[in-house]
Amino acid sequence: MWTRPAEEVVYRPIGVIRTPFKDPRGTPIQPPAARGVRGIVVVYPEYAAGLKDLEGFSHVILIYHFHLVRSYKLLVTPYMDEEARGVFATRAPARPNPIGISIVRLVEVRGNILEVEDVDIVDGTPLLDIKPYVPHFDHRPGAKIGWLERRIARLRATRDDGRFVE
Repeated sequence: MWTRPAEEVVYRPIGVIRTPFKDPRGTPIQPPAARGVRGIVVVYPEYAAGLKDLEGFSHVILIYHFHLVRSYKLLVTPYMDEEARGVFATRAPARPNPIGISIVRLVEVRGNILEVEDVDIVDGTPLLDIKPYVPHFDHRPGAKIGWLERRIARLRATRDDGRFVE
């Protein structure tokens, strides 16, 4: 039988994400819906050495904290659907651990600043980690997308309507 770990898990931001989106409402809900939207990732100086060799990658995975989310529900109505779904079958920001991921295009690395494109993140979002996107690791041919299969065409037109910020 599995038991829960006794200790609390704590992460500290390594930087902040700056974007044109000052409020969740109206923000694209995934990077493909944010084509051409530019932002910058400011990595705190004490972590800047970790950016060495990143400039050779075309895309990076940003892992961040949904800092505006105050609560969660295990059943949510996702942006592109009208039916309640289990939160773990969605990418809804209101989750037990409000962690987000976005794969963005890396335009340039300047010191501790990353210029990125196709960014779907609210301005001021705390950055937890950066990982290089590697198609050989991250792409899965034949992957299925469950209930989203019938809804994916709505992506480009769908924007955050504030339903997960309480």
